[in-house]
Amino acid sequence: MSANVNTALPLEYQSEQNRMNILGFWIFLGAEIVLFATLFSVYGVLGERYAGGPTPKDIMMVKEVMIQTFLLLISSFTCGVAIFEMRRNNLKGLLIWLILTLLLGAGFLYMEVNEFMHYVHEGATMQTSAFLSSFFVLLGTHGLHVAMGIGWATLIIIQLLRRGLTPVTARKTFIIGLYWHFLDVVWIFIFTFVYLKGMVG
Repeated sequence: MSANVNTALPLEYQSEQNRMNILGFWIFLGAEIVLFATLFSVYGVLGERYAGGPTPKDIMMVKEVMIQTFLLLISSFTCGVAIFEMRRNNLKGLLIWLILTLLLGAGFLYMEVNEFMHYVHEGATMQTSAFLSSFFVLLGTHGLHVAMGIGWATLIIIQLLRRGLTPVTARKTFIIGLYWHFLDVVWIFIFTFVYLKGMVG
């Protein structure tokens, strides 16, 4: 057995390379936090500049946004269960819960695209006002990250099916789990500071 392997640790942490990769991903998430903090700041400055166009109360769809939020929060739970099954060395359970996570994420993404189409149909586009420009950029950036996460996790599922549960595939699965939870946290801030504030403000 290699000297740098500690079998008392979870599979994804059992090599120095894996530990360094996971640390590197935490640093990457720090950069992502800066990105979204910047977008939230821009929205905070421009979010009430309607230029005679629609306000949040005029266009925001309460029921649909609540469903979107439910889907993404449940996907965070299923992602956590997937990692739990991975720690139990249960490949089948990991795959089932990971696929369920992606289906919920795809449902969220589908509803967000429909939401954007509704806004455009109502005449609320990025060119309408500073509020809508900052709104679409913030939500669109998050939606793009969700789409990238779905594609990334799909590739990891293919690797799990081909190679099984190894320290490398476990590390990749753990990292996509971190990424997915990060997107859920960002959405909570979007829901609170964009939708709730817009609906009651």
